[in-house]
Amino acid sequence: MNVITATNLTKTFGNFTAVDAISFAVKRGEVFGFLGANGAGKTTAIKMLIGLSKPSGGSTTVAGFDLTTQSEKIKERIGYMSQKFSLYEDLSVRQNINFYGGVYGLSRKTIRSQTARILDEVELQANANDKVGSLPLGWKQRLSFAVASVHDPDIVFLDEPTGGVDPATRRQFWEMIYAAAAGGRTIFVTTHYMDEAEYCDRISIMVAGKIAALGTPGELKQQYQANSMGEVFLRLVR
Repeated sequence: MNVITATNLTKTFGNFTAVDAISFAVKRGEVFGFLGANGAGKTTAIKMLIGLSKPSGGSTTVAGFDLTTQSEKIKERIGYMSQKFSLYEDLSVRQNINFYGGVYGLSRKTIRSQTARILDEVELQANANDKVGSLPLGWKQRLSFAVASVHDPDIVFLDEPTGGVDPATRRQFWEMIYAAAAGGRTIFVTTHYMDEAEYCDRISIMVAGKIAALGTPGELKQQYQANSMGEVFLRLVR
């Protein structure tokens, strides 16, 4: 079952076309990689998919809702972790979880149970009352991902989630991604680490506003006669 279906999704700014009639579908429980160099259009595409920017054309559904007419419904069914850390650093770990639980309209009982689950999941029980700003970057990123899922969304969008963290923390973060996908949640992730592209079930690569390649890592490496996704990416952007 597809949870995202985009057909000729387009975004123009005056005479400039940032996203040029892209079409793709993402299945439930899939880890879908969305790659592209700076200026390729992937950030603009993501902003449309999460309801922050209105499409100029095309037809798209996200979590079963129409992107053009039901964007507020879409926001209720998705989680989003921005490239820049999105939690409040002057609040404690527990206060951040409680705040976002309230934003998503969860009951007090559900917030308490979700808080206990998240603290256990990210191993921050002993730091629950510490201000988020005092945590190491890797812990912040893992907490941010967990909080983006506090309302049990169908899809979580992750924008460069492991930027700046060490390799060990990146592996731990991807273990969280796999666990979420195994539970039926769809993960839509952008990354500039080509080794992480290999971890995705399927990958879309944008070049100059268009989808230049789409498939599994194995399919794309075979198609472009490359030994790694890094080689595939370089051949496309060049």
